[in-house]
Amino acid sequence: LPLTLLPFPTLRTNQEVESGEKVVNTRGMPKGKFTFTSHEAGDHTICLRSNYTGGWFSTPQVRMHLDIAVGEAKVDEEGEREHVKDLSAKVRELNNRLADIRREQQFQREREQEFRILSEKTNSRAVYWSLLQILVLVGTCVWQLRHLKGFFESKKLR
Repeated sequence: LPLTLLPFPTLRTNQEVESGEKVVNTRGMPKGKFTFTSHEAGDHTICLRSNYTGGWFSTPQVRMHLDIAVGEAKVDEEGEREHVKDLSAKVRELNNRLADIRREQQFQREREQEFRILSEKTNSRAVYWSLLQILVLVGTCVWQLRHLKGFFESKKLR
């Protein structure tokens, strides 16, 4: 298998069963644990490759600890604890995000309610102002008509 050069060293794992069927083919970080369970009996071939080449005048050194458990599936309690810790941390983080989102939604609702109240007040003030203007215009019209009527009666133009 050709390896692609990445900016950091990786470890490529390929595991095949006797029949040539691939069970696992992964590429991962150079440190950490890697576990898998084969569901078929028989001879297995495991191939581990690293893409680390070193520098111009250095020779690459790879340290590897390989632990193979044969037989019934062994429960990795430490790995499961770490996995549960990771999952619980993610759940806590998601709960915190959810609480933040709910607080933001509540804040937006309150702002929307305040804006609605302000809009309704402004609307009612605009209506009252328009009614006041109409009343002033009607009053001015009535006053002008009376004044003109009195003027024409005094001049006897009627």
